[in-house]
Amino acid sequence: MTTAPADCQTKEDVRAEIDRIDQALLQLFAERHRYVTRMAEIKTDPHEARDPVRIEAVIAKVRERSLALDLDEDQAELVWRTLIDWNINYEKGIIAARRRAL
Repeated sequence: MTTAPADCQTKEDVRAEIDRIDQALLQLFAERHRYVTRMAEIKTDPHEARDPVRIEAVIAKVRERSLALDLDEDQAELVWRTLIDWNINYEKGIIAARRRAL
């Protein structure tokens, strides 16, 4: 059961909803991670992991969507750039390990 922010009466009510959202975010991050892993399996060169044009397109979408959701676009960009950087390093590691094994 979900409680709207305005209906939360105590810190515990708010924390319970934040915990619920955190769990949903983790599930989404795990799903996203499976696609990142698959992308790393498809790519053949570690340099393919960083695609500046794609990165900026993703960031532009994140900023636009953040504004539509009344979310601070600078904070959203920071989160996504961190996520993208982590994914790039992860992909590079998988690709490089696969190439060493050949």
